[in-house]
Amino acid sequence: MRIRAARDGDVTTVLAMFDTAVAWLTARGRTGQWGSSPFTGDPRRTAQITSWYHAGGMRIAEHDGSPAGCVAVGTPHDYVTPATEPELYVQALVTSRDHAGHGVGRALLDWAAGEARTRGATLLRVDCYAGDDGRLVAYCETCGFTRAAPFTVGQWPGMLLHRRL
Repeated sequence: MRIRAARDGDVTTVLAMFDTAVAWLTARGRTGQWGSSPFTGDPRRTAQITSWYHAGGMRIAEHDGSPAGCVAVGTPHDYVTPATEPELYVQALVTSRDHAGHGVGRALLDWAAGEARTRGATLLRVDCYAGDDGRLVAYCETCGFTRAAPFTVGQWPGMLLHRRL
């Protein structure tokens, strides 16, 4: 597994990763996280991913030479309570379904923890979808995160988690 800085052309690649994740979730009746529509072609989603790229915190994991996942780190989303100590925030994490089961998400979160330490942060935070059966929250916990606070954005249930560094 290789983790590299995002480069020109990766916005399209990341949109496609989200598209396959949405299709996989939708096929399982799990539309609460990201809905059922592809990200590709959605101007709001394209702008969001483009902003992660331009902010400099977007990284791409490659497995066997192919893009396998993406993490974006930076400042917390506006719906999250500010931290009271130096932090780095995981703004997004997505993995390609083609590389499921290869530890891509865990590797990207570990990269984020290392990046946070490099920047002098003592805390890495992430939020995720907390609906359905809670599998995403449980996954974050297996990656060393602890539940901090539940929240909602409209009808979307989320969980804020943190990892002490």
